[in-house]
Amino acid sequence: MSVQGVFNTKVMEASNMWATNTWVHLSAFLVSLLIWFGKKDGSLGSVFDVENKVYLLGGIIGALITFTVIKSIGGLGPIYATMLILIAQLLTSGIIEAFGFFGTEKIPFEWRKVIGVGLMLLGIILFRK
Repeated sequence: MSVQGVFNTKVMEASNMWATNTWVHLSAFLVSLLIWFGKKDGSLGSVFDVENKVYLLGGIIGALITFTVIKSIGGLGPIYATMLILIAQLLTSGIIEAFGFFGTEKIPFEWRKVIGVGLMLLGIILFRK
């Protein structure tokens, strides 16, 4: 993620946000399509067989994630952006698990997880000094 984020941020500096985001996802689409053609692993249309069609929004979420990563790295630099993104991902994953959202297994909330995230935040504070 760090390397991709820096690459995308550099492309955006020469272009613009949405042209960069389009290139990122178009190139990923083409590589994925080539690999799929090479493997012939099921049909492309099978993605629409997913029971809950909300899950098909993953690509849209991916475009928004790419946007936020580019903006974060451009504004904060690679290391701080990555640290904050990782913490946000951990917190989001913890909420998904704690409530069993999106059909995931519900895993009870534990204070040690909060302490772990707190230590990560402390790490960011210490790193900045």
